[in-house]
Amino acid sequence: MKIALIGQSLFGQEVYKELRKEGYTIVGVFTIPDKDGRADPLATEAEKDGVAVFKFPRWRVKGQAIPEVVAQYKAIGAELNVLPFCSQFIPMEVIDHPKHGSIIYHPSLLPRHRGASAINWTLIHGDKKGGFTVFWADDGLDTGPILLQRDCDVEPNDTVNTIYKRFLFPEGVKGTVEAVRLIAEGKAPRISQPEEGATYECIQKKDNAKIDWNQSAEALHNWIRGNDKVPGAWAEVEGQKVTFYGSTLVDNGSIAIGQPLQIPGASRAATVTRAGLLLYGNDSKALLVKNLQFEDGKMIAAAQYFASGSSAAVELTEEEKSFAEQMRTVWQSILNNVSQIEDSTDFFKSGAASMDVVRLVEEVKLRASNCQLQNEDVYMNCTFQDFIQMCVRKLRGEDDEEELLVDYVEKNINNMSVKMPHQLFINGEFVDAEGGKTYKTINPTDGTAICDVSLAQISDVDRAVAAAKEAFEEGEWGKMNPRDRGRLIYKLADLMEQHQEELATIEAMDSGAVYTLALKTHVGMSIQTFRYFAGWCDKIQGSTIPINQARPNRNLTFTKKEPIGVCAIVIPWNYPLMMLAWKTAACLAAGNTVVLKPAQVTPLTALKFAELAARAGLPKGVVNILPGSGALVGQRLSDHPDIHKLAFTGSTEIGKHIMKSCAVSNVKKVSLELGGKSPLIIFSDCDMDKAVRMGMSSVFFNKGENCIAAGRLFVEDNIHDHFVKRVVEEVKKMKIGDPLDRATDHGPQNHKAHLDKLVEYCQIGIKEGATLVCGGKQVQRPGFFFEPTVFTDVQDHMYIAVEESFGPIMILSKFKSGEVDNVLRRANATEFGLASGVFTRDISKALYVSEKLNAGTVFVNTYNKTDVASPFGGFKQSGFGKDLGQDALNEYLKTKAVTIEY
Repeated sequence: MKIALIGQSLFGQEVYKELRKEGYTIVGVFTIPDKDGRADPLATEAEKDGVAVFKFPRWRVKGQAIPEVVAQYKAIGAELNVLPFCSQFIPMEVIDHPKHGSIIYHPSLLPRHRGASAINWTLIHGDKKGGFTVFWADDGLDTGPILLQRDCDVEPNDTVNTIYKRFLFPEGVKGTVEAVRLIAEGKAPRISQPEEGATYECIQKKDNAKIDWNQSAEALHNWIRGNDKVPGAWAEVEGQKVTFYGSTLVDNGSIAIGQPLQIPGASRAATVTRAGLLLYGNDSKALLVKNLQFEDGKMIAAAQYFASGSSAAVELTEEEKSFAEQMRTVWQSILNNVSQIEDSTDFFKSGAASMDVVRLVEEVKLRASNCQLQNEDVYMNCTFQDFIQMCVRKLRGEDDEEELLVDYVEKNINNMSVKMPHQLFINGEFVDAEGGKTYKTINPTDGTAICDVSLAQISDVDRAVAAAKEAFEEGEWGKMNPRDRGRLIYKLADLMEQHQEELATIEAMDSGAVYTLALKTHVGMSIQTFRYFAGWCDKIQGSTIPINQARPNRNLTFTKKEPIGVCAIVIPWNYPLMMLAWKTAACLAAGNTVVLKPAQVTPLTALKFAELAARAGLPKGVVNILPGSGALVGQRLSDHPDIHKLAFTGSTEIGKHIMKSCAVSNVKKVSLELGGKSPLIIFSDCDMDKAVRMGMSSVFFNKGENCIAAGRLFVEDNIHDHFVKRVVEEVKKMKIGDPLDRATDHGPQNHKAHLDKLVEYCQIGIKEGATLVCGGKQVQRPGFFFEPTVFTDVQDHMYIAVEESFGPIMILSKFKSGEVDNVLRRANATEFGLASGVFTRDISKALYVSEKLNAGTVFVNTYNKTDVASPFGGFKQSGFGKDLGQDALNEYLKTKAVTIEY
């Protein structure tokens, strides 16, 4: 069948390409003339294929067809006219000429919304259903018989762009091609349009797009989103015409914190907030507008209304000047009709269209990967000078910094000024808890209060989960290219590195970690973890699977790894930042959003992390931090129906409770890293110096507040006494004191309740008959200090042989030489299985012992050697699931199998 294609745009181009793929002959393409020296995409595609292209400025004059134009059209011998998107009036002499007539694509469910602004009116009227129609052209205005229709749901916050991209464009192309196929097969229906429900609306123009404020919030939202950028809904604001776009409905319970803005005719004052401009309908419900445009064409983020025009131009460095010249060349290649790109050159007034915006954004990524632009950034900075200033601010990190408001608690400590956020972090903002509730976080070094911290309530949890859900389902995070997501996570790691001394100081103050250890491990490994998982973002993939049971035997089965959605993370107090990193990095790399509860006693590095995440450019709602109690916040996270994964590190008792709550609520996916009583076996053929050094580290590392600490050391009897003597000598050399003192080896325990538990633990050991060699009591000084302690002669039945101390207490037991299997039986006779270790020079013995030890990690001739690439997690009542390594990603992914018969 010979087809004439009459139309324009990318939509017309795609229809053209698909029709040629189907084998139809395109005998001619009729499109609009070149604009500013640039051909329409449909013309460009057809010319590339050698198809005849006609660019008539018009087909009619004063309502009459132009004979020469009609003659050229008839000469191509078309049997069907297809009008996928056509802005010109086509005379009936052309419409009726082909053997099969003419079909037209129209973006509404006819007979509703006849006319040229159908998509706009679908939204303005708040239709719940939208779609498109392919109909037979007649002499009426969109009144011809229906050939084919397809419908879709219209979401509450859909825009012209989202509904077009999601449905009207891709499905419209398919529908138009299907209509042609039906005609070719002689199966195309002609269904008369009913008059019932028919509407015709005029073309939306600026003059009739003024906002009537005497409407509900939903009606205002529909008017703003329906008028889109063109013509744009507008109102008088402070004496000038302002256009509103980027509207969303908001929760009526949201609290507006910002600056009031009076708008004539509105039922109440609008509020300029950090999220945008909050407007109100006459029903007191609210909507949020993201962007504003002024009469001079200047576009700004609505949140910047009172700040617009106030920022001074930044002076460019030599490197930035080089970037600017590269971008000038890019602008010149896009705006090839402009002889020279000046600072005042306007991108859109020079002829750029929406596809040019997409290209410009991608060109910036190629030249500056850490400059993440959105299309709106181009619309809001349309002159070359403004565009370069915006890019440079983003490259410097100043763009995000200006938007984030932080009420810091500042302290001059450790030869620096430390700035600590202390509020909840929800949806990209630091906010007070409901009712302004707070609690004091305590410095374990001296027992004094560091600051008041917001104490999250159940309503705060619900707000954070709603923000995370919206960010995942509707926000840019869920739609982001994995490589771009990796760049943001890597940028976050870079910011953490820039603030590593500050983070380590906060960690030392809040948790009692020795500063040098905090710098290397607590913070250093956290940075490594985010960098490692940033690299995984674009390497998450499924597999193809041969299947044999189905007939006919032409099948393709493949799997997809998909993010779970909103994840909750509950972390302990021993490594506040590192435990956050181990779980959050993998969670974000997999594409999820997170609501994290730090331990109530150590919230400060998590809140500082939230600040850095915002400054790195992570979208609002992706990371939410809620200091609060486990009984309230942790329980609500376990019960919440919109959370589909919970990761927990803490005690076995609490882990069991969480697991039960997650099962009862909505069968959440759960990973648990719980208690440990890790055995370390030291054979007589070991390297004694190394065994003493690493044996001490296995117990006293991080003041013994270490989940994989060696909870019990089994030492071969013929070296036992010598080993104990060497350990006690080293313990006596340890300096106990201020964790910020670079010479300190051993800092305070995390909090008073834990200190009291350690004292009680040792008293039980003494009472049961174990030998206390050294330590065993609180240090007599301010703060929560406990002496490094060594017990010997510990029997298998004793409390301290079975229960975890989670402190600096070494539990030593002998075993007889040569009884390898017996010591393995004793080592495995625990309900836990987190870690274990063995010291021996005999490689065969080492491999045999490592095979028989029932623990998730086995260290051979070393201890505490965790690495970001190696999976970490326990067996038995130490939990299940893995942190770190590729295995950790699977904790935050779900696998979908897809089978196709072809």
